[in-house]
Amino acid sequence: MLKERVEFLKEELNKHNYNYYVLDNPTISDYEYDMLFAELKELENNNPELRSPDSPTQRVGSISTGFEEYRHKYRLYSLDNSYNAEDLRKWYERAQKEYGKTDLELVCELKIDGLAIALSYTNGLFTTGVTRGNGIIGENITQNLKTVKAVPLKLFENVNIDVRGEIYMPISSFNKLNEESMKNNDKIFANPRNAAAGSLRQLDSTITAKRDLSMFTYTVILPDGNNTIKTHWDSIQYIKKLGFKTNPNIRLVKDIEGAIQFCKDWETKRFELDYATDGVVIKINSFAAQNELGFTARAPKWATAFKFPPEEISTTLEDIEIGVGKTGAITPVANLTPVLLAGSTVARASLHNFDEIERLDVRIGDSVFIKKAAEIIPKVIKVVDDEEHYKRPKYIPPTECPVCHSPLEYREGEVVAYCSNRYCPAVAKAKLEYWVSKEAMDIDNIGPSVIEQLYNMNMVKTPADFYKLSQQDFMMLDLVKEKSAYNMFSSIQASKNRPLAKFITALSIRHVGKETADILVNELNTLSNIRNADIETLSNIEGIGEKIAQSIYEFFHSDDSDKLLSELAELGVIPSESSQKLSDDFAGLTFVLTGTLQSMTRDEASDKIKERGGKTSSSVSKKTSFVVAGENAGSKFDKATALGVKILSEDEFLNMMG
Repeated sequence: MLKERVEFLKEELNKHNYNYYVLDNPTISDYEYDMLFAELKELENNNPELRSPDSPTQRVGSISTGFEEYRHKYRLYSLDNSYNAEDLRKWYERAQKEYGKTDLELVCELKIDGLAIALSYTNGLFTTGVTRGNGIIGENITQNLKTVKAVPLKLFENVNIDVRGEIYMPISSFNKLNEESMKNNDKIFANPRNAAAGSLRQLDSTITAKRDLSMFTYTVILPDGNNTIKTHWDSIQYIKKLGFKTNPNIRLVKDIEGAIQFCKDWETKRFELDYATDGVVIKINSFAAQNELGFTARAPKWATAFKFPPEEISTTLEDIEIGVGKTGAITPVANLTPVLLAGSTVARASLHNFDEIERLDVRIGDSVFIKKAAEIIPKVIKVVDDEEHYKRPKYIPPTECPVCHSPLEYREGEVVAYCSNRYCPAVAKAKLEYWVSKEAMDIDNIGPSVIEQLYNMNMVKTPADFYKLSQQDFMMLDLVKEKSAYNMFSSIQASKNRPLAKFITALSIRHVGKETADILVNELNTLSNIRNADIETLSNIEGIGEKIAQSIYEFFHSDDSDKLLSELAELGVIPSESSQKLSDDFAGLTFVLTGTLQSMTRDEASDKIKERGGKTSSSVSKKTSFVVAGENAGSKFDKATALGVKILSEDEFLNMMG
């Protein structure tokens, strides 16, 4: 049985290697691959007679046949993986024991999810660029790499060196590429890693040049006779001086506990970066220790990769459920076989709209890839293209609302379907849930189950009805006792004078979320001004535009809205207008926030900027006035430097605010 299992694992892993490295079309996630690999490795370690030269544990990757083969001057190794703090401690203890010292410094670097490459330089000039391949033989893609601006063609010193790096595509560029591909009916990439690999493997280098690729360099093979650079940390500083781009998120730590803390720091913070990272590479700093410890058949003993909980994983799509939102928008949601993703169990994922279902060709019963970055609900990003997929019937979108059974309608210029019944119960309940949410009126203790009961008992049909309820009304609900009823009643009463921007957000105006509400209030100041503004006035506000202006105007000139606003005012719901803007100190200024601030959250910093008449943006451009850089600032810091945008430290930002 053991032999059969080993053969099965070898066959599976080799197949997935080919899909990943050659076709750039993985059919399982990295995490699932690593689990298969770990099982094979353990079986071979316990039964050495079952280990064979063709085992995936004895090599790295595969070779595409599209480019000329090139034998590496220095072999490229893979890394062994760790998935928890205990694994890291065991690795460190083994290294300490084998080297005979306990004070081993470590260097921690983010593991970039891209394509590994080897670059050679002669007298400071770029001569050859090769993919990792199987670690011994790779593909010569020199011409394509010359189009990547982060690959220096000439170094600042005339040295003969080899370096290792990772080519990647920024997430913002990946999203733009896929948007353009959708418009042109071209191939859609599943993730930035696939997009980078596919771009580098273009036989026409002019196509590669059009793709926005970058590179982080992380290793240098020093010239013979080097006696001055004795640690990995110093080698990174050296290659920066030569002109290579290195990842700024690197830390020198005294021991494994420092490395574990680095991993914890980046487990969620990584989602703020504009590039994909799936873990942390931890290396022993001393070159002397590295040389003493050496390598296994496939990996260095002096380094390991800590892998974050997977962002992508495959599972089975069991059904497609239809949801109705607060604007009547119909949203298909995938019901999945539960799977652990990014530290939590996921059983549902967004499918966005019916056009997306058709583009992905999602069918009930398919194996699908799901992804969860900073999103609350993960999304389906790819269908596994196997034989069984084509045997399943195509998904047919509904033609009526699943709740009120009214016909669905499509609006000009939109791909989303809407329920045509403006009094649909699902829409009403969704608006009530949004009214009490944190970003709207921020009413604690009133959740979806309470709203469901209130609605079904005809106690609450519109947001105004919340303010007609007594404490005794809440005690009529299932499982609600006196204290809970008091808390619910008190939370509603406390919300009567929320800031105007929160009130505007809570109204569920189509196309108007928190950011747009902030823009409206900063520009027009009062509810009366917003209600009386004409379409021309609204559309001339920067960040609004004609489409949103039309929606705002129509909302405030409808009989239903007039009735709701009048009723709210009579019940004492009067939003606060006085504290929206403290001053005009930041008028005309646009700020971008990056990294972790110590004295406040980024949302709080954003609010303080808006209170002073300024604006915030999520991306850096030539129009950006300042970038506020906290600890571990990411790619926005680099872009600001490149564009010459002024960068403020947190202290400078606080001084600016007085």
